[in-house]
Amino acid sequence: MKKVAFLNCIESGHELLTHLLKENTKIDYIISLTPTQAGKFNVSGYKDFSDISQQYNIPIYYPEKYNLSGEQDLEFFTQHKFDLMMVFGWQRLIPNSIIDSLKIGALGAHGSSEPLPKGRGRSPINWSLIENKTQFILHLFYIDPGVDSGDIIDFMKFDLNEWDTCHTAYHKVQICLRKMLLKNLDLILKGKIIATKQDHSRATYYPKRTPKDGIIDWKKTTKEIYNLVRAVTKPYPGAFTPKDHIMIWETQPFDSRIPYPNTQPGEVIEVFNDGSFIVKTIDSTLYVTEYDSKKSIKVGDKL
Repeated sequence: MKKVAFLNCIESGHELLTHLLKENTKIDYIISLTPTQAGKFNVSGYKDFSDISQQYNIPIYYPEKYNLSGEQDLEFFTQHKFDLMMVFGWQRLIPNSIIDSLKIGALGAHGSSEPLPKGRGRSPINWSLIENKTQFILHLFYIDPGVDSGDIIDFMKFDLNEWDTCHTAYHKVQICLRKMLLKNLDLILKGKIIATKQDHSRATYYPKRTPKDGIIDWKKTTKEIYNLVRAVTKPYPGAFTPKDHIMIWETQPFDSRIPYPNTQPGEVIEVFNDGSFIVKTIDSTLYVTEYDSKKSIKVGDKL
């Protein structure tokens, strides 16, 4: 009987594991983070896996270090001799010593708007929405020492439509990943998968995003600002105004024909009874429907 570990610490992974277990997928160990560890490492979208551990009587291991480089972590993997590990939603590279300890290997998933090796690296969902891409390709692959560079087992495509946010896009990622795992996992465990090597000479990489990258430039177009907000909304740190640091969580393009003479980009031009408001951009107007502000918003405010 093959021994399988599941490594994850975020909400979409919690949902994925729940689905897999309901389909009678055998998981021998969960590896995750405690709430304290998640706070220390600023994990966006963290989810505690202890409820699944208790419900399905699956032991859970909390690593000494997030990147699994602690002596205790290596001892854990050496002791348990896993055949396969699923690594999803874990924002650290897995040490070679741990990959080498797995008899079959480690499964990872990564996507971008183009097939791998294009779009390796950090925050591909966020970048794809910011860049107004219309499709996303999720790949299931064997993890190797590189960054998203392992041999590809399978892939699925889905739409990125104009209403998607990072939240809805991750629902689609979870659905596609679940389908690929249920389709391929038994074949992987039996050694019957023929994986495809990537052409590393064609690789491109997305850079890491930080909270400060969420600052809104009101001199950009309405569509560009809308794309930024939907790309970094909850569970990510969010977009915010350069003045007063007002967090903007949800917007939509408003209008390009109603005239507002003598106004500047970033200026509030309408405020409604429900608290929503309209801001002038470089080319039209943006409707802000969800935000956090320490002050009341007024017409004429410069954000």
